[in-house]
Amino acid sequence: MDVVEKTVRDIKSIKVQGAYHIAIAAVKAYMKAKDKKKAVKKLVASRPTEPMLRNSLMYVEKMGGGKELLMKLEEDLKKIIEYGSEKIKDGMIVYTHCHSSIVNDILIHAKKSGKKFEVHVTETRPFFQGRLTAKQLSAARIPVTLFVDSAARLALKKADLMMIGADAITAEGYVINKIGSELVADVANNYQIPVFVCTHSWKFDPKTIFGFDEEIERREAKEIWKNPPRGVKISNYVFEKVNPEKLTAIISELGIFKPATFIVEVRKSYGWMN
Repeated sequence: MDVVEKTVRDIKSIKVQGAYHIAIAAVKAYMKAKDKKKAVKKLVASRPTEPMLRNSLMYVEKMGGGKELLMKLEEDLKKIIEYGSEKIKDGMIVYTHCHSSIVNDILIHAKKSGKKFEVHVTETRPFFQGRLTAKQLSAARIPVTLFVDSAARLALKKADLMMIGADAITAEGYVINKIGSELVADVANNYQIPVFVCTHSWKFDPKTIFGFDEEIERREAKEIWKNPPRGVKISNYVFEKVNPEKLTAIISELGIFKPATFIVEVRKSYGWMN
């Protein structure tokens, strides 16, 4: 199996997960591929709701410099971690949903900086990615409590801050993240808890400027229930849109901005996307 096929398989099976890591894996596969055009086609088709993957491949196709791009993404991540960790204060309870490698990196950096805080995380069915979050934070000696998804209100009730990642951001400022994200953002708003999206700005989908909708990925029903009774339909949406009005700000390598300002900054900073 060549590197592109293996990367596609790993992305589809969620062996490689998180939009940031998916994009990096795709760029590395592209750099090793003999047929670049076929590689792009296969990699882009591996996950529909992944603009950072598409933007990263678009960049190396247009600009070249795969190694330089990987270095840039690494430097960008450091900036996001620094900006995000400034929002965490001693004594806080930080709530998160699912598993975001960037959010975890922020939390671990805050811990290494000497800050004392706790984390609440929801388990996030059907793959229980919240357990991965809890495992990584626990290994970093951060006190963490795992809640079932239906206990999200309890997980948020005493929280001071909510941080989630993103898989896509539209021209209207909607953030697309793991299913349940808008539900918990609603709860956070009810308790007047700030909601921050921590993400690389290349999660922005430039196609949405021209009226195209961001495709929301759906996976197989058997992930929820292998043998449901006849007549029972299964809904297995992977992501959902979070209304920008529910968000305090988006934290990216460009800085910390309201969603509308974030879109302006992305378009100004990365003209090749337009």
